[in-house]
Amino acid sequence: MKVIDNKLFDSLTEEARINPRLRKNYNFHDSLDEPIHRLLNAVEPGTYVQPHRHSNPDKEEIFFVLRGKIVFFIFNDDGSIEKAIEMSPDSDVKGLEIRAGVWHSLVVVESGTILYEIKSGPYVRLSPENIAPWAPAPDDKKAVDEYIIRLLNPELSS
Repeated sequence: MKVIDNKLFDSLTEEARINPRLRKNYNFHDSLDEPIHRLLNAVEPGTYVQPHRHSNPDKEEIFFVLRGKIVFFIFNDDGSIEKAIEMSPDSDVKGLEIRAGVWHSLVVVESGTILYEIKSGPYVRLSPENIAPWAPAPDDKKAVDEYIIRLLNPELSS
């Protein structure tokens, strides 16, 4: 049995804060080859999840926000925002399911945010056609910071 409690959340949050990527996974699945992946994802403000999709192989994902707050983004093929959804345990939307092939990302709003994620396995590294060409690369810190600001404040883009 694996217990999901505040002690685990706090430990993962501390690990995420010191990780250069500002996130830390806790896998419930024992192997990356398993057909279903279940994990906690501790994410901190400033982490960058480059917009991506899961096609070929098609994979659906389900997210629940257990603690903290995020804004989840669904994008059109040209990179324009189709939907921005604020999610937290206290908001109306606490989770969502993303169909395979849908461009998506998230921005972390509150420190200490914990997500529970379920997706199809086995693990397959994203191929280049599944990484958004219209979004900055993770190693371009300045462009990433500006992109996150524009996502949260779309009026600045006009």
